[in-house]
Amino acid sequence: MTDTVVMAQRRVGLWMIGACGGVSCTTALGLSALARGLTPTTGMVTALPPFAHHDLDEPTAYVLGGHDIRTGDFVTAARELHERSNVFDERTLTACAADLTAWSANIRPGVVYKPNSAITALADRTDMRQARTPREAIDAIQSDLKAFKAAHKLDQVVVVNAASTEPPFEVGEEQKSLDKLLPALDRAAPAALPTSSIYAFAAIDAGFAYVNMTPSRGATLPALEELAKKRNVPHAGQDLKTGETLVKSVLAPMFARRNLRVLSWVGHNILGNRDGQVLNDPDNKASKVKSKDALLAALLGYKPQSIVSIEYIESLDDWKTAWDHIHYEGFLGTKMMFQFTWQGCDSLLAAPLVIDLVRLAAYAQRRGESGPMPHTACFFKSPVGVPEHDFGKQFAMLEDYFCVEPPA
Repeated sequence: MTDTVVMAQRRVGLWMIGACGGVSCTTALGLSALARGLTPTTGMVTALPPFAHHDLDEPTAYVLGGHDIRTGDFVTAARELHERSNVFDERTLTACAADLTAWSANIRPGVVYKPNSAITALADRTDMRQARTPREAIDAIQSDLKAFKAAHKLDQVVVVNAASTEPPFEVGEEQKSLDKLLPALDRAAPAALPTSSIYAFAAIDAGFAYVNMTPSRGATLPALEELAKKRNVPHAGQDLKTGETLVKSVLAPMFARRNLRVLSWVGHNILGNRDGQVLNDPDNKASKVKSKDALLAALLGYKPQSIVSIEYIESLDDWKTAWDHIHYEGFLGTKMMFQFTWQGCDSLLAAPLVIDLVRLAAYAQRRGESGPMPHTACFFKSPVGVPEHDFGKQFAMLEDYFCVEPPA
């Protein structure tokens, strides 16, 4: 009789910063529904034929957990999104409730250090932890991450930042190298790192891949990029490209390749949900506007007049709408117009891309890669380390990545 050797499936931890938000609960519900065969892979890039036969983790491989400064869990967050935004269906929610309940037990109170007022206005956890120094915050976060990995016997952990957008954070001398940053982590003030970078430092220093879905700094500081190389950890970001900017990155190259001169490009965005509520603060909004407006000059080769506005409309809940007006010049100086409207559900657009990026980050780490993941540029408004913004060229980078052998 011949023994059959069965390879055990990898167990991969997905740790969500902002675990009780719409993107996180939709990701959790989506993974459960995919594992149970209740939904197709629509919206997932890595389910397309060029990527489907590579060693990417299946939905059944994942265990979820996370941090949040708000009360709640994956179940209540999904229910709230269902009721307020009319997404999901009762059959899926019911069938996946056991998974979401089990994963909710892994959610831990967030750790804050010099928090942003617009974000902490949402906080209602009485057990939220306030750190006196960045190092104290990092140690607390790492303790939670390591306990999660050990408790569930995980082979890998990928940490995803899906928290609300922070105000811009300028790079100073302390953030330019790891040697300069490390002593500053033990000082109470001034802030050596924004909250997003504290979580990124904790993840990368512990050896866990990190993905930043937001415009916040995260791992983009030079000292953290140095740390990622030192710890042999891949990271990706920043600011997920799901709506208006995605369309811009496709349309702007069209104008350039047809030699039609764009005179002005005005984009007006309205959205509800907590992300919109936080972006209602001018300081937090500045990070998002900068990210959304940065790519036109790179794509066109010149800077047209451009305006990007983002307004919080509470009644829209998780739905967002973008209306863009493009004024351009054609042959014989004729001025013409192009307009489009993009409407979508924010969390439903983002969640499949979260799954894609987690699969790609875990795969990259298994291949021995470290530092930025340039092949993920097509997912982001401000891709780390990649000056290219043309969506077609970015997507080709992802396809080419899977045609290259991993480093020896």
